[in-house]
Amino acid sequence: MNPSQTDSQTVPNQGPPWHALPPEAALEVIQGRPEGLSDSEARARLARHGPNVLQRVSGEGPLKLLWRQVNNPLIWVLLAAAGLAVALGKGTDGLIVFAVVVLNTLIGFVQEFRAGKAIEALTQMVPENATVLREGRKVTVPSAELVPGDVVLLASGDKVPADVRLLAERNLQVEEAALTGESVPSEKRVAPVAPGVGVGDRTSMAFGGTHVTSGTGTAVVVATGGATELGRISQLLREAVDLQTPLTKALASIGRYLTLAILVISAVLLGVGLLRSYGVAESLMAALTLAVAAIPEGLPAIVTIALAIGVQYMAVRRAIIRKLPAVETLGSTTVICSDKTGTLTRNEMTVQALWTPSGSYSVSGVGYAPHGEVRRDGQPLASPPEDVRELLVAGALCTDASVRHWDGAWELTGDPTEGALIAAAEKAGLPQDELRARHLRVDAIPFESENQFMATLHEDGRHGRVLFLKGAPEVVLRRCDMHDGVDAGTVHAEVERMASRGMRVLAVASQSVPASHDVLQVEDVAGGFRLLGLEGMIDPPREEAISAVKACHTAGITVKMITGDHAKTAEAIGEQLGILDEGRVVTGARLAEMDDARLREVAVSSNVFARVAPEHKLRLVRALQKEGQVVAMTGDGVNDAPALKQANIGVAMGITGTAVSKEAADIILTDDNFASIAAAVEEGRRVYDNLIKSLAFVLPTNLGLALILIVGVAFFPILHIDGEREPLLAMLPTQLLWINLVATVALALPLAFEAREPDVMKRPPRRPDAPVLSGFVVTRTLLVAVLMCVGATGLFLWEYNLEVARSGHSVAIREAQTMAVTTVIMFQIFYLLNCRSLRDSSLRIGLFSNPFVYLGIGALVLLQLGFIYLPFMRKVFHTAPLTLEALGLCALVGAIVLPVITVEKWWRSRRARRERGRRLPVRVPRRATVG
Repeated sequence: MNPSQTDSQTVPNQGPPWHALPPEAALEVIQGRPEGLSDSEARARLARHGPNVLQRVSGEGPLKLLWRQVNNPLIWVLLAAAGLAVALGKGTDGLIVFAVVVLNTLIGFVQEFRAGKAIEALTQMVPENATVLREGRKVTVPSAELVPGDVVLLASGDKVPADVRLLAERNLQVEEAALTGESVPSEKRVAPVAPGVGVGDRTSMAFGGTHVTSGTGTAVVVATGGATELGRISQLLREAVDLQTPLTKALASIGRYLTLAILVISAVLLGVGLLRSYGVAESLMAALTLAVAAIPEGLPAIVTIALAIGVQYMAVRRAIIRKLPAVETLGSTTVICSDKTGTLTRNEMTVQALWTPSGSYSVSGVGYAPHGEVRRDGQPLASPPEDVRELLVAGALCTDASVRHWDGAWELTGDPTEGALIAAAEKAGLPQDELRARHLRVDAIPFESENQFMATLHEDGRHGRVLFLKGAPEVVLRRCDMHDGVDAGTVHAEVERMASRGMRVLAVASQSVPASHDVLQVEDVAGGFRLLGLEGMIDPPREEAISAVKACHTAGITVKMITGDHAKTAEAIGEQLGILDEGRVVTGARLAEMDDARLREVAVSSNVFARVAPEHKLRLVRALQKEGQVVAMTGDGVNDAPALKQANIGVAMGITGTAVSKEAADIILTDDNFASIAAAVEEGRRVYDNLIKSLAFVLPTNLGLALILIVGVAFFPILHIDGEREPLLAMLPTQLLWINLVATVALALPLAFEAREPDVMKRPPRRPDAPVLSGFVVTRTLLVAVLMCVGATGLFLWEYNLEVARSGHSVAIREAQTMAVTTVIMFQIFYLLNCRSLRDSSLRIGLFSNPFVYLGIGALVLLQLGFIYLPFMRKVFHTAPLTLEALGLCALVGAIVLPVITVEKWWRSRRARRERGRRLPVRVPRRATVG
């Protein structure tokens, strides 16, 4: 709990029974006002009550996290090796093995702890906002800054930010499953209820954490933070970070099989040693040394770091990862189903065309700033005609949005379409504040996707009261009586003309009603309206989205646009974006008529869907998944949540998205930009590539060391030095551990920072069921391990035979072993340069694109020089100083891996080019026909 929070926040339901108080009494008790608090009052209450946040229950504690690092089959083998080494009198060896376990456990613990904290911090980067009244002004504030007494405005799709007492409502329904378990939304009323009723029957209240499914409401905050009902059962909303992804599960499985294989081979090596007259202790140490050498101790830490770095990189590119498995799944995405507005387009709606029964007009200017003018035939009008003014007034009043000048910019609170209507009226000299003051709103029917319209009731000094209606042209026209010699066919033709230019078209109508009419029902908007005209607005495509769509096509990813807009609008925007193909623009009405089999065909063959309802999105996602596609789906509305959950990757909008859509998503885009989705896919592929690079680097090291030990035990003689038996081995157990530890820490970790492959977005998506240990990884592991074994063992024998006659067995074997270790280290350095790219040379990806590689190499060189020349390290690891010539020879032998792997890459690239040449060329999108 935040220390600034008072004790009263920690105990829910303190204070009077708010649900039983009339709204006026609730305001009085809470010391609030209908127009809201002042900024100074809000700050004072925030300091007194603390932020409106729930105490986050931490995930795994440090001890549990530490135990999880130790509770691993490979770690148990290492600990057994350390204990047995001590029992056999090899105290130094045992302590070094134990030190390796401790160090790798600490690495895994620290990195996983930091990764968890990083992801938790990133989830908090996505703001939850609330719309409140402050001294009568409608402002958007972070939900954490709400205080008791704040007056909040609720609308469909909102997450209720705190416990509130309703002051006014219009068809308000709230889904309270998080509190009551009841899936049916609760209908809310202003009237108080009995004091003793349960939470589910408190219809005059809305509770923090629940979701508004329909209608609108005004309410006063009565409890925040831990004092809310949700504070009592906050475990329902705990967010836990799960680092166990499909990849880490696969690696854990590999670890188990690897442990079994190591134990079997160690047992065989034990038998071989006994057969070759090794002592029992010597055979046991050889077997356990093999086990230690073959275990990739640092691999779990590398995986955790790579995934955590991927999350951070995606955050920089405007994609916040809420669920870590999304990092991997992104790499295999085959279809991206994207909304149009704000994602593929700019989300800066601008009214550019007007139509009234008297003619057509244009409006200049871009965005929400009131800079522009109304024109006729290209000529600016000093004063628009009365029918144009009436159209603009009705359009601006029939909105819930507001546009304000703030910090040098015009900022929109509300829907972009409504912002465009307000801006158009402002350009004609009709400021929103003056209009709303002159025509006070009495009641409203909010826009719902099922209705496709919004209606508002206003005061009108001349006619009593006036009812304004705006919405989809076909919906509004059904409710209008045609006047002024205009028929429906003429209006539809104008709608089509505007839509063909890529415009969104809204029809606006009005109806005079008696002054006594003060409650607006759906039946009141059934008919009898007078059509005022049409307003056409454009949401221009993002230039970066056009480039991103091309990049996705190159990467083998199909982009589909699913929009609620008119078919002609969808066609125009789709053509500009390069999304249209040979298929037709398919409307929601046609989708509703299709059975599942036909829908699967259309979902694959068509790329643009118009006039689509939320339920159609869900069917499309399921249809694509049944065809074997890995689907990423974007959404921002409350009704998009089912499709977001159904998709393999749910992508919510961070700016325009509702709280419900964000909670259902795997990824949140902080800029609502399609290009960020493509960037996240690119980062997902980079993360997976780097994990494969790490495997391709680490596994040959362990196998190579194991082979070096096996060759020594199986074929090298047993020496008698100073009266003691000593097996002739290319490396001692402590030296093997040195290589394993140093190679993992200093060299493997920098691969997690490696840059993207040049062709990362030029190859098809990987299969989600593709094995981690692919044929490439296995082949590369065997090739490099054999090279390493041959090079190190050969140089060891050459140096030993050269020195034994000159310096004796004791000196010769130490120098030869030191050269063998140094040779393996050189193999690692040169092989690391090869592993920077799976397919290309380091020159192509850039020699200095990853400076961490050279930091790792520099650190390793310094450590190895200490290993060779520092007296205390020579004593611990039984090494001998080497001449400059010997070091050069080690480097020369280690460099053999460079040309060999270069040839292997060339061969694989050549084979890959042949396979790509057999593929069919990508279809070029063609102009679509409307269906």
